[in-house]
Amino acid sequence: MPNPSFSTALAASAMVGAVLCASTDARAELGGTMPTQATSTTAASQTLLNGALRLRTLTDAGHTTINEYATNTGQIIAYTWQGPTMPDLRALLGRYADSYLTGAATLPPDGNLHASRVARPDVIVESGGPMRGYAGRAWLPAALPPGVTAADFR
Repeated sequence: MPNPSFSTALAASAMVGAVLCASTDARAELGGTMPTQATSTTAASQTLLNGALRLRTLTDAGHTTINEYATNTGQIIAYTWQGPTMPDLRALLGRYADSYLTGAATLPPDGNLHASRVARPDVIVESGGPMRGYAGRAWLPAALPPGVTAADFR
C-alpha cells in the first residue's frame, strides 16, 4: 500500500511544478518596475488608494486575469490572479521564486492540495481554488507603502 505522506508530498510537488511552469504574458516581476505603456495584453494603469498604488491588469495566455500592483514610484509590490489556469509564478515572483519554493517545500503534508500559504520574510504567496478556478496573490510585505495592507490586493 502506498505511503499517504509520500503520495501527498508527491502531489504537492507536482502542483508547485505546474504553478512554476504555466505560461503568462507578464513582462515584469515582483520588485521590478511596472511598464508605463499599455500593450495589447494589458490595460492602462489606474491609481488606487489616493495615489499610494497603481494597478495594471493583464490577461495571460491561459486566460487568467492578473492584477499587478505598484507603488507610486513604479516598484511592483504585489500580484493577484484569478482564472482557469495558474499564472507562471516563476515569472511573476522573479528573484523571489526560490524563496517561495524553499517555503513551499517545508509545508506539512495536510492533504489539502488546492490551497496553500507560503509566508517568508521577503515574500508571501497565497494560492487556491478548485480545478480550472485558480485564484491567489503574492506580495512583498516589507515593500508595502504606509497605509497599504495585503487586504488591498484583490
